[in-house]
Amino acid sequence: MNAPLTAGQRARTLAAEFGARAAAHDREASFPHQNFADLQQAGLLALAAPRSLGGQGASAVQLGEVIGAVAQGCPATALVLTMQYIQHRGMGRPGNAWPVERARQLVHEAVQGVSLINALRVEPELGSPARGGLPATVARRTAEGWRLSGHKVYSTGAPALRWYVVWARTDDAEPRTGSFLVRAGQPGVRIEPTWDHLGLRASGSHDVLFDEVAVPADHVLELRLPKDWARGEPAMQAEMAVMLGSLYTGVARAARHWLVGFLQDRKPASLGAPLATLARAQEAVGRIEGLLFTNDRLIAGLAAALDTGAPLPSEESGLVKATTTHNAIEAVQSALALTSNHGLARKNPLERHLRDVLCGRVHTPQDDSVYLAAGRRALGL
Repeated sequence: MNAPLTAGQRARTLAAEFGARAAAHDREASFPHQNFADLQQAGLLALAAPRSLGGQGASAVQLGEVIGAVAQGCPATALVLTMQYIQHRGMGRPGNAWPVERARQLVHEAVQGVSLINALRVEPELGSPARGGLPATVARRTAEGWRLSGHKVYSTGAPALRWYVVWARTDDAEPRTGSFLVRAGQPGVRIEPTWDHLGLRASGSHDVLFDEVAVPADHVLELRLPKDWARGEPAMQAEMAVMLGSLYTGVARAARHWLVGFLQDRKPASLGAPLATLARAQEAVGRIEGLLFTNDRLIAGLAAALDTGAPLPSEESGLVKATTTHNAIEAVQSALALTSNHGLARKNPLERHLRDVLCGRVHTPQDDSVYLAAGRRALGL
């Protein structure tokens, strides 16, 4: 009897199908709903959730493997899945604010059907909350709970999200900030289809607007004074570094795969042999291999540390995120330099891989924050 497929093997099988649809979704900026139906059927939507809540309790190593595999086929799908995994992992983190029954409900929904969740934090005026400042989204206390009003941007997965974890401030004289759990589609919630970016065009990262949306009292996850959030969450930052590093390495690996095929197949008349026979091409591919190898080792090391419960300074996970995304970008740009006009042709996937991999720079923590934190630690400041 054959052993059941691992999560990584299932993801790699699906990635081939996702890749066949990726160009059309990119061209149309359409959301890949079928991909998430396939992920749910393969048992991968609740992979990160704790077993105690009905999930599969996958390790960080396994999650990185799945995200990297999916990203080779469709990085937009992998990004939405990353956000799902981050929220589900958080439900099992010691000291988390999730009510057990509510968390169990959301995991059950993801097991039974396509139910996705993401944190909605960024706003037009505020930018990323990681930079500080109070959100303009306000929760006003009522007799039944709260009423939420505000405007969120870059809400990844918006067309398919069932739940939003909305970052907001209270209307108290001394405002508190925290997360409010809101079900998609209820009165007062509106999606504004604004996402029209260079890369990850299928991620559906639209604006979501809230107008006096009713939030029950037991849907408030945690409220603190703004200064009390300053300590951050090192475990979550490390998880993000593992998954984002895996995602963009997956994009670079897809570019490397296309490049190898191109070099093996392309036979210029002036050469009379495949481009792969040129020392210049061999050296360039070797450099790309080195970048991917470095990423694999960095991600594996951070994921293993997560799984063993080792201390995870945020400065180190930030460096992993910055280094792996830069290496992925360099790998794709190196592939492009070797293929010239062929790589920039819209009919070839390398052009899309370049646009997608550039998005790696945008995610928190961004380079300036990463290097500032690492430098201050090295200088004892």
